[in-house]
Amino acid sequence: MALDYTIIGERLKKARLDKKFTQEKLAEKLDVSIAFLSRIERGNSHISLKRLSQMCDILGVSEGFILNGTSTESHNYLSNDLSVLLKNCSPEKQKLIYKISRIIVES
Repeated sequence: MALDYTIIGERLKKARLDKKFTQEKLAEKLDVSIAFLSRIERGNSHISLKRLSQMCDILGVSEGFILNGTSTESHNYLSNDLSVLLKNCSPEKQKLIYKISRIIVES
């Protein structure tokens, strides 16, 4: 899976705005230039995992959400993945998965 740095930047920008931080304030907390932060938000610069983790901590969002748009804190964060997985299974496998899932839920 290739990372789409434009989408990552958009999610980081939205998280920053939700937190009511200016680029200047966030750049200061990260000890980076405003220009660098701007390039990250536009997807023009790649962000290291270390820097991403720092930004997520400051902004109060999970790395998983920034990278792929889902959050493990969401009740149904796997619904779409599970749906795609089931669509790619034969009817027999879907039935087996359903039976196993039902056993797990009822236990």
